[in-house]
Amino acid sequence: MAKSRTSPKAAKPLPTSAGAANQRYVCIHGHFYQPPRENPWLETVEVQDSAAPYHDWNDRITAECYAPNGASRIQNKQDEIVRIVNNYARMSFNFGPTLLSWLADKTPRAYSMVLDADKASQQRYAGHGSAVAQVYNHIIMPLASRRDAITQIRWGIADFEHRFARKPEGMWLAETAVNRAVLDLMAAEGIQFTILAPNQCARIRKLPPAEPDAALVPTEATEAANVPDPPPWLPTPDATVDSTRAYTVRLDQGRSIAVFFYNGPTSRAIAFEGLLNSGEDYARRLLADFKPPEELAPQPQLSHVATDGESYGHHHKHGEMALSYAMHWIENSGQARLTNYAEFLAMHPPESEAEVAEDTSWSCAHGVERWRSNCGCNGGKAGWNQEWRAPLRAALDFLRDQTAPLAEALAAPLLKDLWAARDAYIGVVLDRSPSSTNRFFDAHACHPLCEGERTTVLELLELERHTQLMYTSCGWFFDEISGIETVQIIAYAGRVLQLAAKLFGRPGVALEAAFLDILARAKSNVPEVGDGGQVYRRYVTPMRIGLEQVGAHYAISSIFRAYPEDGELFCFDLHRDSHESFTSGRGKVALGRARIRSRITEETEDICFAVLHLGDQNLSAAVRRYSPGDPADVAAFATFSAEIRQAIRKANLPEVIRLIDRFFGALAYSLTSLFADEQHRILRTILDRTLAEMEDSLRKIYEDHASLLRFLTESGMAAPPALAIAANFALNASLRRAIEAEEFDAPEIEALLARAAADQVVLDTQVLSFAAGQRMKRAMVKLEAAADAGRAPATGLNSALAIAAALRAMPFEVTLWQSQNIWNDLFRRSDRNYWSAEWKTGFHKLGEALNICVDQLVIDEAVSAF
Repeated sequence: MAKSRTSPKAAKPLPTSAGAANQRYVCIHGHFYQPPRENPWLETVEVQDSAAPYHDWNDRITAECYAPNGASRIQNKQDEIVRIVNNYARMSFNFGPTLLSWLADKTPRAYSMVLDADKASQQRYAGHGSAVAQVYNHIIMPLASRRDAITQIRWGIADFEHRFARKPEGMWLAETAVNRAVLDLMAAEGIQFTILAPNQCARIRKLPPAEPDAALVPTEATEAANVPDPPPWLPTPDATVDSTRAYTVRLDQGRSIAVFFYNGPTSRAIAFEGLLNSGEDYARRLLADFKPPEELAPQPQLSHVATDGESYGHHHKHGEMALSYAMHWIENSGQARLTNYAEFLAMHPPESEAEVAEDTSWSCAHGVERWRSNCGCNGGKAGWNQEWRAPLRAALDFLRDQTAPLAEALAAPLLKDLWAARDAYIGVVLDRSPSSTNRFFDAHACHPLCEGERTTVLELLELERHTQLMYTSCGWFFDEISGIETVQIIAYAGRVLQLAAKLFGRPGVALEAAFLDILARAKSNVPEVGDGGQVYRRYVTPMRIGLEQVGAHYAISSIFRAYPEDGELFCFDLHRDSHESFTSGRGKVALGRARIRSRITEETEDICFAVLHLGDQNLSAAVRRYSPGDPADVAAFATFSAEIRQAIRKANLPEVIRLIDRFFGALAYSLTSLFADEQHRILRTILDRTLAEMEDSLRKIYEDHASLLRFLTESGMAAPPALAIAANFALNASLRRAIEAEEFDAPEIEALLARAAADQVVLDTQVLSFAAGQRMKRAMVKLEAAADAGRAPATGLNSALAIAAALRAMPFEVTLWQSQNIWNDLFRRSDRNYWSAEWKTGFHKLGEALNICVDQLVIDEAVSAF
């Protein structure tokens, strides 16, 4: 880790006058965003192998960027932590609403850091929070229909208000793609400012003088003399707009919006030129962007940059530390003051106006062509083209435009106004509780809706939601139509088509063939993929499910896990009516009945099922609809169950299979029918049993021959490969178990490490490091729980201290990030009255063992209190 990135030292001032420094401000904006990755049918992000060792890319980037920026480190020259700071509280930032939804569900601690930062920034920046809203799911707004653009803005605002409990002052545009019409729609919804690239400024001029008071202009004859001509427009060729000030863009009907054009060269240096290698260099570059006092009359200046937020930690390792140190250095230097856009705008309203370059963006030199044509902007794959972009957009436009009148006709007797209801539907997306859904229907339904009508309306609005999601910009950004991002938006279109077929009948069914005809014009760069139509059939069609497939998943997984009577499975509620299982040798049979209900559309279905498991991956299942109110159905299933029991008692598995085939028609499902995450989990369960047996065998081989292996090592002879493999496997497994053990035995771990060194065993550092970090975290969580209860038990502290000391001596790096955060949270608590002097001493020792410079934190705390 480069010392220049994080080590605090006195800031060497740049030449400037005190007066000029008081007028100089710095704002760093991060656009934190990931495309929505949820399976459109399950509403969850499934495992993504390309993100390994993490579950998916959201998970990986959160670990590398989003969470570290909420608790970034500033270190001293000894690489000890002297501060843990929330970067979001000092910078300006926006998070994609769909990403925030994932964070809230999967990583609540990181999510809380983002919300807490906005509250803290309001205190720091005169009541102006640093969080900026974003158009909902990153649609390229100049290419959107007016109706869709309005929905994107309104959904973005509603999501922001739901999470940050205030109205947004600014809004980020996807890829900063802009035109005058989009700005006017934003201003009409109360948005005060946005952030654009310097090349998106077409021309500027000083704002015309304010119109004179009517009393001073008594006649038409004198009016012309009292109102001067407006200043001339000045073009801004080569993106030379002065980025140190705010501009106003005057719009229709008296509306206007402020625009900040960020500093292009410095932003590029952050993203692509290694500026984040040094926090001090980063800070000095930001200060160097101010114009010298002799070049202009004293006036406020804003040095500001905007990049993808993922630059800080994901694209550039430890970039979050460079960011925190840069902001720390600027604050300490006294040469400028940190601010955010809203505060600067309130203090220094625009004195100049600008016109934006129509249909431009920050990531396409050709305007917005990257999202509709083969403009040449791509990922750089030699010999590939992006001719597929135009037919992909044409196919989606066709689907949107064909479903709109069908949706209006279906909604007419059910909803007062379909499009007003769509704009308001974001409230249901954010809160799918029955009370929230009922409030929505009370406001927008033409009359009290029956159960079937409610499902129809919810399915219709889900169709509309997915017509928004299918325009997410990332689908066009990269090289290939079969890439993960493009498949994702085609999958959203697949959900639209499925709902259209169900809701609109024959016209809806006919849409799929016409859609695929257009999509087939999108030719892949990969010969075996073919075209967009084949991408749809290969990747999207297998994803499409109904309630029966959910029932099959439940039936199969019930062999391997015990479900409660009432539970959840992804976005579905499950009620178990009956479940029984029978074992015969290695074979196992499960029978049952269940009710499945979608929390999204309220659609409900009753099923019955049978599962036959013959061991390992050999599994088959059958599912069919079941009518609990139909006496014939009830009797038929009872008879079938009795016959299965009798066949099992006779250990007659062939008869079991014949009975299942006769009742259900076929064993139509297998382990491959499971959704990806559950399939991985069950396969791991099966593999774990096999690996445990292998582990025991290899450990026994190693222990039986350990003395021989040691003799060979001491004699300088290479161990036979089979014995070396046994030693590597056995010692790594023993170390992992010892580290993970509830009773942490440091001497045992030390002895195992010594044996590994003596026997020349290569440690599996990735696995052991992860296990060690998790073990330390568990100890700290226990300590935190005790503090929450107002207790300070010495046993928990001593245990945590012993583990930390042992891990510090490990011959590999252990990630203690989460443990350090918990220690810092405990240290900064105000309710520490129950801490004894002995406990306080031990807690400080624990901090030192976690590589925290406790003495510096104590000094900082005393200074702050003073």
